[in-house]
Amino acid sequence: MDFSGSHILSIDQFDRSDIDHLFSVAESLEPYSLRKKVTRVLEGAILGNMFFEPSTRTRISFGAAFNLLGGAVRETSEVESSSLTKGESLVDTAQVLSGYSDIIVMRHPEEGSVESFSQASRVPVINGGDGSNEHPTQALLDLYTIKKELETNHKTIDGLRIALVGDLKFGRAVHSLSKVLCLYQDVTINLISPKELRLVDPYLNSLKKAGITINEFENLEEGIAEVDILYMTRIQEERFKNKSDAKKYKGLLSLNEKIYTANCEPNTVIMHPLPRDSRQGANELDADLYNNPNLAIFRQADNGVVIRMALFALVLGVVDQIDQTSRDVNWHTSKRH
Repeated sequence: MDFSGSHILSIDQFDRSDIDHLFSVAESLEPYSLRKKVTRVLEGAILGNMFFEPSTRTRISFGAAFNLLGGAVRETSEVESSSLTKGESLVDTAQVLSGYSDIIVMRHPEEGSVESFSQASRVPVINGGDGSNEHPTQALLDLYTIKKELETNHKTIDGLRIALVGDLKFGRAVHSLSKVLCLYQDVTINLISPKELRLVDPYLNSLKKAGITINEFENLEEGIAEVDILYMTRIQEERFKNKSDAKKYKGLLSLNEKIYTANCEPNTVIMHPLPRDSRQGANELDADLYNNPNLAIFRQADNGVVIRMALFALVLGVVDQIDQTSRDVNWHTSKRH
């Protein structure tokens, strides 16, 4: 892929060489994401952060990533605060906002909406999640996390054994991650979900076509033995036509320290795209796992910043200029590694 000036709409745009290049850039940017160095390479550039659906991590990490490269952020955080409520089309919105921005990140509840928006935009657009369709940057940060976590055990993504747990029907993070895993060899995926929320056939067929070994389970304990990565997800209540239907699935696939210790290998890494549903009756990741050293959910969230920094640097064509404005930080924040 020629990253420069490109829209980032789907994980399908990436091949392994693209991912290797992205990860190499991300690794070079870690001193900046960890606040050991400062760069102003995007000084004067403006990110339009357009989130027409609730978000915490994705919206703020995109904004933080752009700020850490020296750019400014302007954002809309809900449909109600935009002119879409007045009947403005996505096409008109794209035309206007691309005049105000140098690059746009967009999240929208309708599948395919970000691609439609990008067709009218005069600047690059990055998909921050379109309904239950895709979340490409989540898949990239997840894969980066998997790579780094496996390296501590002297393993690689080729040969990965992973369990995907929860709402596999509506979970866009799972959809994009399953797509990108098709690029790797000798991968085994355990799909664990209620039968009504199993991974839908288009994604399942793509995995099988790629030669990935698929095992399907409805029982959590049966599916989490002998895996390197345990990828938990919440029930996507907002995607159900009748939200009361979602309640019957909450709490069915919950992980706690007892279940983990009894069924998982000692080095099995626990991941979750977040937010986890910590409400009583859901709680797919129990709080008693917080002291488990294999709980990687916050390392995973941190990796979202550096991956998004790398995407901005590549799409805006400034990778080779980053160190030109580099300096050491002049402040100290404790407990950041």
